[in-house]
Amino acid sequence: MPYLLILGGTTEASALAAAVAARGVRATLSYAGRTAHPRAQPVPVRVGGFGGVAGLAAWLFAEQVTHVVDATHPFAAQISANAVAAAAQASVPIIALTRPPWHAGAGDRWTHVADLDAAVAALDGPPRRVMLALGRMHVERFTARPQHHYLLRFVDAPERAPALPHHRLVIDRGPFTAAADQRLLQAHGTELIVCKNAGGDGAAAKLVAARALGLAVLMIDRPALPPRRTCESVPAVLDWLDHATDRGV
Repeated sequence: MPYLLILGGTTEASALAAAVAARGVRATLSYAGRTAHPRAQPVPVRVGGFGGVAGLAAWLFAEQVTHVVDATHPFAAQISANAVAAAAQASVPIIALTRPPWHAGAGDRWTHVADLDAAVAALDGPPRRVMLALGRMHVERFTARPQHHYLLRFVDAPERAPALPHHRLVIDRGPFTAAADQRLLQAHGTELIVCKNAGGDGAAAKLVAARALGLAVLMIDRPALPPRRTCESVPAVLDWLDHATDRGV
């Protein structure tokens, strides 16, 4: 009987958990623990880190995990790299369930930057009304550009107010619609959206709204990751799991 570790925190991870639970496959879904009230899941949940590569490899061995699926956010570079290394140490097959990246289309006004530091540097200049669509982890980096009026949207209310002198905070959980995001951007008078190229459909509403409003987007490109097997759908993971099991892996 296979035992699957799903490294989660995304809608894709939740969809995979539901699919393997429906099949009766034993699985554990692991969260980093950054969301205070994650959605209920149909499989056991583990919250917190593993202690780096060595800790994750030891956990895989001790729990007799047979397969690992990295369904973390495309920008969770550290855990993704750790997962590849730990799976190799524990001799456990691994696959990444990842969203296809977004690509600019007709009407989009995107500027690409390599990372967060480059995004902060790009905001040098006169005050603008900016939506930081990055999550709460990275907001403090933008205190280096205090002249702007920032629109922030978090899943959970923070324990303390963001240190940005000019901001509006919205507490809301997706998925969001393009129409609702367009109203939000118009109400704030947003001129620029800063976001990561997370990909997929769940977080694309703001980009559709930006296109409709003719707004500029500062797009942070995805980080480089170690070579690994990847797929873009839950059925593809299940197919991989079936074939890996058939081969006795």
